[in-house]
Amino acid sequence: MSTKPDGLKPVITASNLRKRFNLEAGFFARLGRYVHAVNGVSLTIGSNEAYGLVGESGCGKTTTARLLVRMYEADEGEITFCGRNGEDTNVRSLKGNAFKQYRERVKYVFQDPARSLNPRMTVFDVLTSGARWSHRRRLPAKQSGSAAEAMLRQEASAILEEVGLSAADLERRPAEFSGGQRQRISIARGLLMKPSLLICDEVVSALDVSIQGQILNLLLDLRSARASSEQELSFLFIAHDLKVACYFCDRIGVMYRGEIMEEAPANEIWKNGLHPYTELLFSSVAGKTPGAEEAGKNKGESRAITTMEEGCAFASRCPYAEKRCLEEKPQLRPVGNRHLLRCWR
Repeated sequence: MSTKPDGLKPVITASNLRKRFNLEAGFFARLGRYVHAVNGVSLTIGSNEAYGLVGESGCGKTTTARLLVRMYEADEGEITFCGRNGEDTNVRSLKGNAFKQYRERVKYVFQDPARSLNPRMTVFDVLTSGARWSHRRRLPAKQSGSAAEAMLRQEASAILEEVGLSAADLERRPAEFSGGQRQRISIARGLLMKPSLLICDEVVSALDVSIQGQILNLLLDLRSARASSEQELSFLFIAHDLKVACYFCDRIGVMYRGEIMEEAPANEIWKNGLHPYTELLFSSVAGKTPGAEEAGKNKGESRAITTMEEGCAFASRCPYAEKRCLEEKPQLRPVGNRHLLRCWR
């Protein structure tokens, strides 16, 4: 179950996604031991909407995002993409050119730009390497050679200036830029293909606080510019900082151990977060620590699931856990207007 974007047509919908990985690797590894990374995740992202997926490291949010672009293949579940022509596409069945065209519509911005940008390439080559092989190069068929290169350079210059850099930077290499500037280049690379969905995977977590604000404001400006020009651009914003996600996103899904524990509009999560794990995330960002009575249950981090549990995934850390929480798994159920909660309280 997932709430629907208010008044917006869906761009992508995931239903009951599941993914597990072998716990051990190698020729002599034992079979039958797995890490259950994603356990029945469902979500919907609307046109021109920013959906935040928030949780601690290891909760499965990056795995979920990579399932959407099929960096990993889901074990179960469905992914439906609604293109600009209004037709729904079963993403898991795409092959060949159809899959390439889907990858052009859904672009991924990685957490560490130092690793995702080829240090041997110039910024111009980084930005345009995908466009050269695109089915949507937007170049007239009669144009070739220098004319096509000039048009591609013009597009790269425009998108680089839009993210706050200069056209003169096209011939520089990624190592010559700071971390924040490299992240701007990564964002520009994704935007050059004019995608419908931009997946931002922890794009500010490795940056200084002041630079984080600059990148977030850049993304907000890009949203406003695309909305005013009637270009559909949605975001899946992955973060571990709930307050940062609430600042940028329209709706938030709080994830723990492969499950969405709470989902609601960002302002509702901010004012009225109900799940004990949501409370813990807010208190940790504020620098607060649990009381003595709660400390024993709240200590530790999210652990990988190697065996499926019968009860609530958060029960071992929850200060309010009861016998029922350990024995029965709560379902994600509505508790208000567009507010879902997975808790027995």
